[in-house]
Amino acid sequence: MKRATLIGAALGALLAGVAGASAKTLVYCSEGSPESFSPALGTAGTTFDATQPVYDQLVEFKRGTTETGPGLAESWDVSADGKTIVFHLRKGVKFHAAGGFTPTRDFNADDVIFSFDRQMNPKNPYHSVSNGKFSYFNDMDMPKLIASVAKVDDYTVKFTLNEPNAPIIANLAMPFASIYSAEYADWLAKKGQQAQIDQTPVGTGPFYFVNYQKDAVIRYKKNELRNFGEKAMVDDLVFAITPDAAARFSKMKAGECQVNGYPLPADLPAIKADPKFKVVSASGLNIAYWSFNVTKPPMDNLKVREALSMAIDRDAIIKEVYGGNAIPAPTLIPPTMWSYDASIKPVAYDPAKAKALLAESGVKTPLAIELWYMPVTRPYNPNGKRIGEMMQADLAKVGVTATLKTFEWGEYLKRAKAGEDQSSQLGWTGDNGDPDNFFFLLGCPGGKPADNNISKWCDPTFNSLLEKARTLPDQAARAKLYQQMQVIEAAQQPSFLIAHSVVSEVTAANVTGYKMIPFGEHQFAGVDLK
Repeated sequence: MKRATLIGAALGALLAGVAGASAKTLVYCSEGSPESFSPALGTAGTTFDATQPVYDQLVEFKRGTTETGPGLAESWDVSADGKTIVFHLRKGVKFHAAGGFTPTRDFNADDVIFSFDRQMNPKNPYHSVSNGKFSYFNDMDMPKLIASVAKVDDYTVKFTLNEPNAPIIANLAMPFASIYSAEYADWLAKKGQQAQIDQTPVGTGPFYFVNYQKDAVIRYKKNELRNFGEKAMVDDLVFAITPDAAARFSKMKAGECQVNGYPLPADLPAIKADPKFKVVSASGLNIAYWSFNVTKPPMDNLKVREALSMAIDRDAIIKEVYGGNAIPAPTLIPPTMWSYDASIKPVAYDPAKAKALLAESGVKTPLAIELWYMPVTRPYNPNGKRIGEMMQADLAKVGVTATLKTFEWGEYLKRAKAGEDQSSQLGWTGDNGDPDNFFFLLGCPGGKPADNNISKWCDPTFNSLLEKARTLPDQAARAKLYQQMQVIEAAQQPSFLIAHSVVSEVTAANVTGYKMIPFGEHQFAGVDLK
């Protein structure tokens, strides 16, 4: 307790020092630490939040919407067959200076080429730096899709695709497609410090990176040279890393942070009643689920998966943990998304049938399993530990003893992706408003489970439909394929689907211009303090 108090006091003093150093300092109480400062390598929301201030993409989502618009590319042309996209780049865009590096040129086509070649070309000298897997790039089958990214001239880049791809423009607005500085990469290589590209980020975004105190504070400053898009309105941006939801609420009440993206549902009535705060809520583009690793017995047995799903009282979880601010999930995609199949119903709570299925499955009870629970608050999962405890109690009623286990968030993700879990809580907030961005979570590019496919479940029919849907320009035709995929998923149950949540975020009353991002990220360009 004493150590925690000392850390809290030191953090408070640090934040107070930062706030006192500038006329306008915005502090965001974030829920966890980033995996790194490289959006191309990351998969966690904490990483994307931490890199959003620094980087831009060729295409940007208009803040607060799923609509795409110009980013580092002023415009683009798509060929009639959908297989060639020519991007026309902005001129006069400046990269940040950081870590002793000072750019000598503006952003140009070389930076685009480097950023994509690093991910798609194993011979690129930065491809293996930081032991990166480029999960998004690979899981979305980009290596198979993109034939080449070529420089036409300093401000024109041509993407050649092997086949037309309906979600490609929206995909290029996602964080994994952020543009890095090729000049910075060369500078680091000459110093033998290549790994710094993923730890000391250099981009063109509205803020530049100052420093990171691990698991405590990230600091950024306004990019005064930004000449396009939304700009920083405050001088300093601080991420106060605060995993505990109650502690975030306490900091909000004390005025130590102005934005909290993950309030506890139980705290919302008190927050809404307090004039010092503003609350914004919206139906989340998300899904929470309990994933079964089908490579590990008995999760390879469909009847066991069905039994475990039927043993869970989903309604009780939604009432207690979500405060009623969620709906039961019958499919991966929420009902607000096109191609949703309303005919599929959530797995019903039925302990008696769960016991019968376990008996039919051939496993002996009491059955011992391991259940990993999420260590951080996410929009789709307000309290992983409590959900784990409720699942544990439900499972005990049908003869299943679940041992709860967790890790630090970055380690949790790393181990789950590696298939170390037997079963684990996870979830997803959509990145681009396209159903593909949910169904790729169960994809198997090249016949192998994608990095984000935590269940390691591969169904050839499901995967072929996933790949075909990407090539079709007609939304109605794509929707029919996604509906077929929902039927397959419901029949095979690689995961127990928990809920689609209502997302709420809190700001101080004097915060202006803040917008909720449909994809669950937190962006601070255009945000000001009265």
